[in-house]
Amino acid sequence: MVEEIAGAASRGGRIILHGVGREGLMLKALCMRLFHLGLSTHFVGDMTTPPITPSDLLIASAGPGGFSTVQAICNIARSVGSRVLLVTAQPESGSCVKLASAIAYIPARTMADDDDDRSSRPLLPMGSVYEGAMFVLFEMVVFRLGELLGEPPEAVRSRHTNLE
Repeated sequence: MVEEIAGAASRGGRIILHGVGREGLMLKALCMRLFHLGLSTHFVGDMTTPPITPSDLLIASAGPGGFSTVQAICNIARSVGSRVLLVTAQPESGSCVKLASAIAYIPARTMADDDDDRSSRPLLPMGSVYEGAMFVLFEMVVFRLGELLGEPPEAVRSRHTNLE
């Protein structure tokens, strides 16, 4: 992930993120942190999201390997020549995997695994483990990117909103 994001930044590209449900919420958190690092970031569906271009990177999540809406967005990105970084727990299967330029594999339970074992109740329901792992991974990625980009904590903090 670090290499893909740094690569987009070095070629002057934007980082555009997309996900659905709680996966989308985790990607919105990453979008915010990438903005705090000084990168040009946007979330699909926001009114100010520009058209994606070949120099941009789309980061999309499909924990179970595919969602029709995520697949459609990945198709658009690939059709214009953008790189697609797919975050998933199913790197071998799913409709979105074949569209990825790179994959960030999170080996965690998703809703796709929810029906596997009905003999016991899982500690966390549905995709909670995957979503929590996304948050931790993204914070580690942001930490490493901050080092690579030479962004001191004061500069990162200066980009935090003052409208709260």
